[in-house]
Amino acid sequence: MASTETSTVKDGDAPAAKDGGGDLAGLEAGLDALDTVQAKRAPFRTTFMEKVFPPIVAVALVLIVWQVLVWAEVTDSYKLPAPSAVWDEVQEAWLEGTLLEYIWTSVSRGLLGFLMALVIGTPLGLLVARVKFVRAAIGPILSGLQSLPSVAWVPPAVLWLGLNDSMMYAVILLGAVPSIANGLVSGVDQVPPLFLRAGRTMGATGLRGTWHIVVPAALPGYLAGLKQGWAFSWRSLMAAEIIASSPDLGVGLGQLLENGRTANSMPMVFLAILLILIVGIAIDLLIFSPLERWVLRSRGLLVKS
Repeated sequence: MASTETSTVKDGDAPAAKDGGGDLAGLEAGLDALDTVQAKRAPFRTTFMEKVFPPIVAVALVLIVWQVLVWAEVTDSYKLPAPSAVWDEVQEAWLEGTLLEYIWTSVSRGLLGFLMALVIGTPLGLLVARVKFVRAAIGPILSGLQSLPSVAWVPPAVLWLGLNDSMMYAVILLGAVPSIANGLVSGVDQVPPLFLRAGRTMGATGLRGTWHIVVPAALPGYLAGLKQGWAFSWRSLMAAEIIASSPDLGVGLGQLLENGRTANSMPMVFLAILLILIVGIAIDLLIFSPLERWVLRSRGLLVKS
């Protein structure tokens, strides 16, 4: 009789256990569904209307307002040239084969100088963030250098290094390294202490902890420092090219701007300004925006579309 009751109880418990296992499996499946991001390519019309059409409208409005101001003769024509005059300057530079040369001279210097600043600023930022004595000694200096206008470094760089590419790179480094280092320091300071304790528990200490725990967790702040570092690199380079002039340096966008001022040619000045702006926007769209989307997506903050 007892054995019969026991078997009855066991038989009665079996379906309950089975149902509990099914509920658990369903719960796990639901959690997996929440974690899984549905990747679906947006239609071309949606992409065009959201990402391509607004900039086109903005540029068209600027050109319209510009042309209206020219027609209204708000100032002398030599001070505010018509868009067509700037376009003629673009065509002339293109036909002479100098347009791409202007762009490449500055872009190659800017990117190489930024990479050099990246190599120097990253370990410097980690050192300042992780070593208290170094932070106390160098931290205020980095903040001061970051607030110093980069154009102030051009005269001493010319005197120290002469009119050559080394002078250009020195100005870029002095402008960009503090921003990159401070961005990484800010990112490291925002790493939750729980991450560091979990890393130490799993044996991730020293360089391993820095590489596997600190750097990935500090990526948002580090990326912000990189964007600011590039902005400082580009502005520093433009200041150096405007002030320092030599045939050995070639003609970059900054020198093109200065040549337009010297020749009293506002179409050339506007051309240089537009090219400087276009390069800055292109670098952000091609390099930093994809990096930013990747960081956000890896943290579940951006849905693929």
